[in-house]
Amino acid sequence: MSTTPPGSIPQPLRRNHVDIVDTFAEAFPIKAARLVITAATPRWALIAATEFCGNATSVIACDVEAAIERSIPAEETPDGHPGVAVLVFGFSIEGLSKAIQGRVGQCILTCPTTACYNGIHGCPKEKQIRIGGALRYFGDGFQKSKKLEDRRFWRIPVMDGEFLCEDWFGTITGIAGGNLLIGARSTSAALQATEAAVDAMRTGVDIALPFPGGIVRSGSKVGSKYPKLKASTNDAFCPTLRSMTKSELPTECQAVYEIVIDGLSYDAIQSAMRRGLQAATAQPDVVMITAGNYGGKLGKHHFHLRDLL
Repeated sequence: MSTTPPGSIPQPLRRNHVDIVDTFAEAFPIKAARLVITAATPRWALIAATEFCGNATSVIACDVEAAIERSIPAEETPDGHPGVAVLVFGFSIEGLSKAIQGRVGQCILTCPTTACYNGIHGCPKEKQIRIGGALRYFGDGFQKSKKLEDRRFWRIPVMDGEFLCEDWFGTITGIAGGNLLIGARSTSAALQATEAAVDAMRTGVDIALPFPGGIVRSGSKVGSKYPKLKASTNDAFCPTLRSMTKSELPTECQAVYEIVIDGLSYDAIQSAMRRGLQAATAQPDVVMITAGNYGGKLGKHHFHLRDLL
């Protein structure tokens, strides 16, 4: 991806002696859902959520993008058990529905002591997806439904009791593709700064960092010399290719890591990016922070790094 709109030369800003490229991250509308996964213990709620989020880093090659949003104490969950909130993103309600059904069925229904609830309420019927109602057939006729006010739940018998899953889950239009690229004088320094940025971002809500540990080592650009590939390595940010391509790295920059942020609102992503940028610039040996965009032509949401300062 290009980090510079055509015809412009971004001028560095600075924070804590770190160059902040005067550019923006470009992001796109996307459908989003929130699942609240509970279990008898925090350990099993986290295991179920982690399994659910497997292979969900990028819709370039995955059915959805998903990540843990936060832990939820027992007093705030529908059943009084400790829980974990997961955010899931897909390009269509139909695709989101199919992916969530499959992942709940394979990763949460199968996990000891779990239950699964809708985490986005107040959506019109046409923006809801059916999860419990689709999985109930696993009960082979022994499943039961229970309605509390306007919410229906399915009780599916399993070998440790019952799996309780809400029937309908709400969706909203979220945003995918907020990002920061953090460059430093060494791999260890870049990783330390990016880890600090991830930790700072995760102190908020309504955002998800779908890549492993919230960090991307294999940043991509659109397209490839190989026609079948939708994306390929972002050579402008690969230190080993500095002499073979049009590099965007300062001479002293030896490693770059990217953070991709999906969220339920513009403000949630912008706030997360601000926390991340401030945390990263406080770390030693960071030399550059920039962001990826497509010249502003593909995504309507633009997060200017200048505004984060």
